[in-house]
Amino acid sequence: MSAAPASAMSLGLAGCEVCGLVSRPPAGAAMARCPRCGERLHCRRPASIERCWALVIAALILYVPANLLPVLTTSTPLGGVSDTIMQGVIELWSPSSWPLAIVVFVASITIPLGKLIALAYLLITVRRGSVRSMEQRVRLYRMVKFIGRWSMLDVFVDTFVVALVQLKPLMWVEPGPGVIFFAGVVVVTMIAVNNFDPRLIWDLPQQEKQDHA
Repeated sequence: MSAAPASAMSLGLAGCEVCGLVSRPPAGAAMARCPRCGERLHCRRPASIERCWALVIAALILYVPANLLPVLTTSTPLGGVSDTIMQGVIELWSPSSWPLAIVVFVASITIPLGKLIALAYLLITVRRGSVRSMEQRVRLYRMVKFIGRWSMLDVFVDTFVVALVQLKPLMWVEPGPGVIFFAGVVVVTMIAVNNFDPRLIWDLPQQEKQDHA
């Protein structure tokens, strides 16, 4: 197995997360700043792992009611029908609209859960100081961060349907409580991704005791 490359922290360097400049903070400085843009420098984001774990657990808790509670309620003079995300996927599964059902299933169920599993995997491997598959883990982090912007697709579809189907008093559609929890899952996972410091992936086990300030 080839040796892991040296990190900037091991060389006494710090990269600015705003402008990207790599500089050497003054020795013994309590708070170093980027010489180009003035942003505060961190060799590693403070409490990155702890914050990310807390957000992942919070998102996992929100994920349960997001899938169990109804996201849409269709009302008519004869009564109302409430559908969860999975019920909506089942109703969409037909010869004419099965592609939409797949999109909703992937965007609303698979991607949020996959992001949580990916973040948990990154956090566990970082905490264990694993030196295997570093480049693959960086790609995984970038992919999770990239697809985060598309996670609001289900909320957008629900909002579009609610705005479009308002034929009172014949039929009207209202959002259900599940939408709020689903939006919470999306927002919390996006914050979790942004709190994770990918530079931790490159740290060797013996570097975990170093100052992360």
